Amino acid sequence: MTPLVSRLSRLWAIMRKPRAAVGSGHRKQAASQEGRQKHAKNNSQAKPSACDGMIAECPGAPAGLARQPEEVVLQASVSSYHLFRDVAEVTAFRGSLLSWYDQEKRDLPWRRRAEDEMDLDRRAYAVWVSEVMLQQTQVATVINYYTGWMQEVNQLWAGLGYYSRGRRLQEGARKVVEELGGHMPRTAETLQQLLPGVGRYTAGAIASIAFGQATGVVDGNVARVLCRVRAIGADPSSTLVSQQLWGLAQQLVDPARPGDFNQAAMELGATVCTPQRPLCSQCPVESLCRARQRVEQEQLLASGSLSGSPDVEECAPNTGQCHLCLPPSEPWDQTLGVVNFPRKASRKPPREESSATCVLEQPGALGAQILLVQRPNSGLLAGLWEFPSVTWEPSEQLQRKALLQELQRWAGPLPATHLRHLGEVVHTFSHIKLTYQVYGLALEGQTPVTTVPPGARWLTQEEFHTAAVSTAMKKVFRVYQGQQPGTCMGSKRSQVSSPCSRKKPRMGQQVLDNFFRSHISTDAHSLNSAAQ
Repeated sequence: MTPLVSRLSRLWAIMRKPRAAVGSGHRKQAASQEGRQKHAKNNSQAKPSACDGMIAECPGAPAGLARQPEEVVLQASVSSYHLFRDVAEVTAFRGSLLSWYDQEKRDLPWRRRAEDEMDLDRRAYAVWVSEVMLQQTQVATVINYYTGWMQEVNQLWAGLGYYSRGRRLQEGARKVVEELGGHMPRTAETLQQLLPGVGRYTAGAIASIAFGQATGVVDGNVARVLCRVRAIGADPSSTLVSQQLWGLAQQLVDPARPGDFNQAAMELGATVCTPQRPLCSQCPVESLCRARQRVEQEQLLASGSLSGSPDVEECAPNTGQCHLCLPPSEPWDQTLGVVNFPRKASRKPPREESSATCVLEQPGALGAQILLVQRPNSGLLAGLWEFPSVTWEPSEQLQRKALLQELQRWAGPLPATHLRHLGEVVHTFSHIKLTYQVYGLALEGQTPVTTVPPGARWLTQEEFHTAAVSTAMKKVFRVYQGQQPGTCMGSKRSQVSSPCSRKKPRMGQQVLDNFFRSHISTDAHSLNSAAQ
């Protein structure tokens, strides 16, 4: 029998092994760990579950992931080399990771709330807010925003990006209050089923951290850790690899401390097992890491110290039949080391789009007012407020005509001769590089517009600072401010170009620069209710 056939036979045996026996073994090993009982006293809210590493066999897996006949073929193309195959190895991984976490975890505000809050619903909400904010945003950026949010400074959300997250969080919270009697769902399955915007990861994080449910989670950090620990080189975003990673996470999660374990795995990926230049010597599970073993093996082969067949376990080499190995088109790169795992799929560059936007200003009783209109509730920057904008037109004449029509739709008849082109702003979102042609129109000597259609608001410049506007609109506003008589406030740092050529900034520029340089406005508690 060939090595590959032998491995696949063992894998098939693992897949068919009765779940009860596997789960029982995991729980017995975990229960024997010293000091764990004190962490398990609050875990009665949800029943722990175990998994043998294959997500399709996990009870409670989301609908659609149950084993289908064709999936047997896919699973058979995965070598057991990439899995955890015995309870001792799983127990060692849990113990090492949690011991490291207890010593090295960062002191973060949402962790303190989760530990100190006795009310389970409040605890779950605190975790929920943090997990939503942390989606595709770095921890250092989130800390101040999280503190502000928990103090009910809702408008601060705008600077985080991915703006629809805030709207979905509000919708979910409203549903908890109005339809669920003020009580959060207690399991990952019901959280995902009942709360809008709560996906598989967020549901698992809330359920494990707030309610002690033994459910694994996979985010970008966890995926990277698992891929390196088990030498998974294939694209982790593919369906097959993603299912395997969720299966590994469910197999590894500690039933006695599921929330701590999941946070420890995320912490390891964020601080030690980083995308580039990982700190392998500081890794608590280095001895279990197949990526590290591969590096050592390759170093021995390169030095000539290892000849013939290496006495190191590896996946069936050069067969191209294992769907978790490095793709044949991207073989091992000696210069990358453990960073060979995982290999990322090539990312498409953001598509380029252009639009024209105009800052329309009129005098008001409390000072100059500017017009903002609200974006649709779906799509890019959903629900945020912006200056009136239109898509880019091929000629200046057509551009001005289209923009003036858009302005008149919100504010009535306007003098076309006062419309001035001020410069441009380039802002890159995750998938779009958007260039704004910035125009300005100041209404002087006219009767102020007092009524506007639904979806539009006149705000003072001070109110603009606390309104729910995007970073791109703040850049646009800087260009407009820079072109007011006697000022010059353009900034290369903000990717802004304008006709202004003054080099020495005035005091007004310094004040505005300081405002946009900070994460949170000093007058953040003065919310703009009109922009909600």
